Amino acid sequence: MGAILYLLVLQHVLRECRLRMQYDGRMPLLDIRDLQIRFGSAEAVRGISLRVDEGEVLGLVGESGSGKSATALAIMGLLGPAAQIAGQILWEPADGVSSGVDLLRQKPEALRRLRGREIAMIFQEPMTALNPVMQIGNQVAECATAHSGAWTGREAKRRAIAALEAVAIPEASRRYSDYPHQFSGGQRQRIMIAMALINTPKLLIADEPTTALDVTVQAQVLALLKKLQKEHELAMLFISHDLAVVGQMASRVAVMRGGVVVETGDCAQLLTRPEHAYTRSLLAAAPTLHTNRDLPLVTLESISMKTELYSPHAE
Repeated sequence: MGAILYLLVLQHVLRECRLRMQYDGRMPLLDIRDLQIRFGSAEAVRGISLRVDEGEVLGLVGESGSGKSATALAIMGLLGPAAQIAGQILWEPADGVSSGVDLLRQKPEALRRLRGREIAMIFQEPMTALNPVMQIGNQVAECATAHSGAWTGREAKRRAIAALEAVAIPEASRRYSDYPHQFSGGQRQRIMIAMALINTPKLLIADEPTTALDVTVQAQVLALLKKLQKEHELAMLFISHDLAVVGQMASRVAVMRGGVVVETGDCAQLLTRPEHAYTRSLLAAAPTLHTNRDLPLVTLESISMKTELYSPHAE
């Protein structure tokens, strides 16, 4: 019975993947080329290249410390002066070859105009991302007023309440003046989504948006993100360490380890026919309904880093 249920769930995920694979002909929105990030002598990202097209959801998956969040923060220009960054992050490259705005070479003022309006981000832990001494309504409204001088006073409040209602915060107008600690973890994550989407950005970066949530709330947040992505035709970079979660959201998946992208492919193909040994290890390490409970959980294989990172068919 457990094996049958597992197969039904897998079939549903694969069907969703195939439905989301129809992005051919869309223009590239974000083009990362040979991105390298160092913190002193430590290499966080080692020459990765990724592309996100208009309306596409790209999943970026890998274990903790693989460089996923560092990549996202580099796109947003939030790494700080300690980071040494090289390569290119091209925004809206018109011909997909040479043109476009290189985010790594923009002045802070130019980045602030893009950040929050064109590119938005949902951070991992909403309790640390939200200001604990500022009413949540004002925090959402501030995201709007920062990018539009016309949205002030009542109009900003109206838009903030509408954004909170769009992410299913109950009694949004009454709770406008509440503080972050008065909300549950799932509600705080919904508030973060409202802040990210109030300006209707072209690209949404979701950095482990469900990590701190229980399974039921996680499913609700994922369903909300899928709904809003379809409604607004958002491009999304969805970051997670969980291939099953990425499989529900993404049309393409890139797998990272040790600061390197080891495999990229269509969601359905990567989940069923992974080429790289590390990807196969990730899939094997995920417990399923027919996992033998009498045996220890499978752990990631100890593969030589040199072989693993640079040979797609490493064994």
